Amino acid sequence: MDTNNGRNNLHEVVDEFDVAMLVTHTATTIHARPMAIACLDDGMGAYLVTDINSIKVDEISVNPRALLTFQSARKFASVSGELTVLHERQLIEKLWKEAWKLWFPQGKSDPDIALLKFTAYEGEYWDNAGMQGLKYVYDAAKAYLVGETPKTDAAQHAKVSL
Repeated sequence: MDTNNGRNNLHEVVDEFDVAMLVTHTATTIHARPMAIACLDDGMGAYLVTDINSIKVDEISVNPRALLTFQSARKFASVSGELTVLHERQLIEKLWKEAWKLWFPQGKSDPDIALLKFTAYEGEYWDNAGMQGLKYVYDAAKAYLVGETPKTDAAQHAKVSL
């Protein structure tokens, strides 16, 4: 599979998401929670907004490796990478969304607001929406009739190095 096509397909699957599940871990625990996506780039790098006093900041200091997962009724993806905590006020102001005021009542100047920079190194996606979904249903029905497992192509499922 062409790596650029895989990256493009992965980005297309996750581009419509405003929220992802962020999975972090320490030496003894794994913790997942929904996170608002402040920005997502073509290489699957992302910025997430957080409270600097959050437990996830402590978890990241112990182990920066993390996973972002995305799921809808017909599209799924997971992206592995590393997190860095940023306190860049200009970037916070640039990425600020008014909906975040629920968590940061003082707005973009709230002293507890920080960004998590997610640097991706591998992703995997499953796309069963639109034409891909129709193709999968057709292939699954054919496979069922002959007692086989349905095959998928790179437009429907692939692992991608980033």
